Amino acid sequence: MQNNSGIRVCVVGGGPAGLVLGLLLARGGVQVVVLEKHADFLRDFRGDTVHASTLTLLDELGLAAEFARLPQRRVERAQVELDAGTVTVADLTRLPGPHRHIALVPQWDLLELLARAAAPEPTFTLLRSAEVVGLLTRDGAVTGVRYRDRTDDSEHELAADVTVACDGRDSTVRRCAGLHPRSFGAPMDVEWFRLPRAAGDPDGLVGRVSAGEMAVMIDRGDYWQCAYLVRKGGDAALRAAPIEAWQHRLAALVPWLGDRVAAAGSWDDVRLLVVTLNRLRRWYAPGLLLIGDAAHAMSPVGGVGINLAIQDAVATARLLRASLTERGRIDLTTLRAVQRRRWWPTVTVQTGQRIAHRLVIRRSLGPAAARGDATGARVRRARQVPRLLQRFPALQGVSARIVAIGPLPEHAPGWARRPTGTPAGHRPSSVPAGQ
Repeated sequence: MQNNSGIRVCVVGGGPAGLVLGLLLARGGVQVVVLEKHADFLRDFRGDTVHASTLTLLDELGLAAEFARLPQRRVERAQVELDAGTVTVADLTRLPGPHRHIALVPQWDLLELLARAAAPEPTFTLLRSAEVVGLLTRDGAVTGVRYRDRTDDSEHELAADVTVACDGRDSTVRRCAGLHPRSFGAPMDVEWFRLPRAAGDPDGLVGRVSAGEMAVMIDRGDYWQCAYLVRKGGDAALRAAPIEAWQHRLAALVPWLGDRVAAAGSWDDVRLLVVTLNRLRRWYAPGLLLIGDAAHAMSPVGGVGINLAIQDAVATARLLRASLTERGRIDLTTLRAVQRRRWWPTVTVQTGQRIAHRLVIRRSLGPAAARGDATGARVRRARQVPRLLQRFPALQGVSARIVAIGPLPEHAPGWARRPTGTPAGHRPSSVPAGQ
């Protein structure tokens, strides 16, 4: 399916998956345009974790030194505070390879790094303030997109051989294509807020589980990024009461934060994340491919969504470029190959999240959890999992590998790799143009 624009791939969404895909394709000599609806990346992202698999990818792309200069915190262990004491549920120091940690990096810094790395490539274009509003079609196939320039409200058309949707769980491209994911439900939503961090606080990532309540605190250096879990649909009832009632509950749940809960002084300081877990049955159509959250929205459990999406992008770049190199076009066989490659790791991770929803979160947040009845007994059984990890420390390395590396980590193809410190846009002499 050829077009007259010369653009082979149109990527919708300038998030981590979209920019990684654009960078890799451009390094492979593929004409690619990335459309990002915002003017910049300075927004309040919830997913700022860069896992070991992504750190390895950045090494392979020659971006390790630049990434190391970004402000970041390292998490080497994940701990859960139970009423009976603190247990370690994942020990990343047991991981193989050089990256035995998760990096917490402001996502806007990571996105700017990727955009800077791709900018000098002659076949790469990033259009900011470009909001996709529709799809171009011909004879039942997608042939590009219509987008609105948000600087002046003008509308434009962009033709491409294939359009790749990387525009998240509320994907505009998916809606325009009439695709509907299968939803698996989730027992919780998340209230998202910040509290100051003080000397003597725990390090890294800390979970807190008590009867009927759960919270997660992510160490961001001078503050905690906090997630307070509520039963699905329960946020409205909390907001109907004064903020002081919620502050009191939080202080009782996490006493060492009790002197700082007033920093979230109004409900405007607490943002609601509606948790979604879903998956498309088919990620492609003629001229169209969906990856990342656009194809499979992940639960916050494990914080793996961004890294899984990036792995989708790496596999997509490798397969699309191979198809263009070998056949000069991208057909349904190629698009189907992307889904086949990434299907089972997606299903594996989502299955694990569904188990965690059912066995841990739903039972811990259950309305009877605090009353010592049958639900309370199930909660106590669910808490045996972290105690088992504490008793057999080797299992902490298994859980760390599942979260930080994943079931099928993807590596940069040889034609996209650069030595660390190589100037952006440099093409090694050993890799001919277009190879």
